[in-house]
Amino acid sequence: MRTADPVLISVFARAFKSITDEMSISLQKTTRSPILCEAKDFVTGIYDGPGRMLEQTENLPILAFSLGPVCQYIIEYFGDEIYPGDIIFHNDVFSMGNQNNDVAVFKPIFFQDQLVAWTACKGHQADIGGAVAGGYNPNATEVWQEALRIPPVKVYEKSKFRKDVWDLIFANIRFDMVQQDMRAQIGSCIVGERRMLSLLEKYGLDCFGVHKEALLEATRKMMQAEISAIPNGEYCGESTVYYDGKNTGKRYKIRVKITVRDRQITLDYSDTDPQSNAFVNGTYTSSASAAVLTFLQMVNPDIPHNQGMVEPIEIIIPEGTILNAAFPAATTYGNHLCPPNADAIARALAPVVPERVTAGWNHLLCSLTTGNDPRKNDKYVDICFMGLKGGSGALRGVDGYDHIGMIDAAGGLLSQDYEMFEQQTPHVLMRHEYLCDSAGPGQWRGGLGVETIFEIGSDNTQLVVFGDGDVEPAFGLFGGCSGSLNSIKLRYPDGTEYVPRSLDLISDVPGGTVYRQVAGGGGGYGSPHERPMTLVTEEVRNGVISVEAARDVYGVVVDEDTCEIDEAATLSRRGKPALNE
Repeated sequence: MRTADPVLISVFARAFKSITDEMSISLQKTTRSPILCEAKDFVTGIYDGPGRMLEQTENLPILAFSLGPVCQYIIEYFGDEIYPGDIIFHNDVFSMGNQNNDVAVFKPIFFQDQLVAWTACKGHQADIGGAVAGGYNPNATEVWQEALRIPPVKVYEKSKFRKDVWDLIFANIRFDMVQQDMRAQIGSCIVGERRMLSLLEKYGLDCFGVHKEALLEATRKMMQAEISAIPNGEYCGESTVYYDGKNTGKRYKIRVKITVRDRQITLDYSDTDPQSNAFVNGTYTSSASAAVLTFLQMVNPDIPHNQGMVEPIEIIIPEGTILNAAFPAATTYGNHLCPPNADAIARALAPVVPERVTAGWNHLLCSLTTGNDPRKNDKYVDICFMGLKGGSGALRGVDGYDHIGMIDAAGGLLSQDYEMFEQQTPHVLMRHEYLCDSAGPGQWRGGLGVETIFEIGSDNTQLVVFGDGDVEPAFGLFGGCSGSLNSIKLRYPDGTEYVPRSLDLISDVPGGTVYRQVAGGGGGYGSPHERPMTLVTEEVRNGVISVEAARDVYGVVVDEDTCEIDEAATLSRRGKPALNE
């Protein structure tokens, strides 16, 4: 048997990553929906013949685990009826999908008459049928009220377009742009297929197989080494999910028991509360993705994203819990259970690996507007990405990132371009800026939140609000303080004001309504009194911290007019003699 060449292992690893990156660029440049072309709410990946992950470009971290399980399900579903030229759609949350709106495309790759690989991509579609435009129906209690379910279905078979299947799917979806975006996803998979075939033609099937296995094994060892740095033991953490859209005052607990045994880690959610009978539930795939992406923040960022990365991580989420709801539950909200899921993991591991764990991240409070753009007489849909992100949590030695919040979106979800926002919607942006005092104070402060204000430009606008970021702020660690809460307020043209609550559905917002949203900051790490005085003073000058917060929280007294520090008063407040400063 051929021996793997260490240099070629690296070549294949970089080639795989280059392919998924090129697929990602292709998809971004050819889609229409701002959810895809602006926010990059999609993932691209390549998989081997049996469906094992070779590489992914997630863009959105919550999609980190969302394609591999589906690929393996599709292989089992079609069996021997997978052919060159097939293109398969899938979104069904009860066959390993993660969210109804996240529709995947899979394309098998044949070389020398063998099924050797797959390309795939998954993107959040602007609409997916169901009772409410845009796909978020807070009143839903079952899947049929949320979306069109797409189990594995071929829209191309043996390179022949299946017009009947295509028309059946898109007859149940409101926006024409979704068809165009799905064609862009098909194109992305074709780009990946071409690059994979070129790679196979250059190195041959045997070389590919040997070095693929060697890469997976090397990656597995890298992850095992990271796990072995965590002390063996059992660690427990929990968090709270607030309000399910139906049962006022109802709360649900996410409980995780993390067991570390040498080179293996298990996250067991068996004690998590049962699923709701309303809108707020998750799927196994979305919840497992949340667990994976949270743990990835605590390990070497250079670990390749392939099957070897996830094999040492066991995730147990019993069916019937709020993180893995049983059929036919409503589950569109499931991706947004990632923040409390991440909180539970962080609280469990913070005592044993404090240098790896961040303080709490800003939780989600999001709005989706749909309506008819009077300038174009055309439908639009928009998720206000500018306003839904606050700050990330601080880490030992590092402040949190400003305006990147939502741990499930960090690193990939981009804020909308202002001009594109006004072109793609009838709304007019009035303000979008960092918000003073929004970050959780600490020796290392949390990331700043933002304030977003725009005027709604269409009559009879439908507004959906979801998320519980207006209930519990991002938590601080080791003496750090909590971040700030999120909020949304509408001021109607007649001057009346309305504060939507989470899971609110408002179907007739008039044009001229002013929408104001605050996304809070992340949690702080360490005592605020340990933050350097000069840094606090600089942030007062820059409008990051108010004079009052500097004095009352950080213990730093700054002159309001000159922004100069009063060292004697500061040292007195901090309880330190001048000699020690």
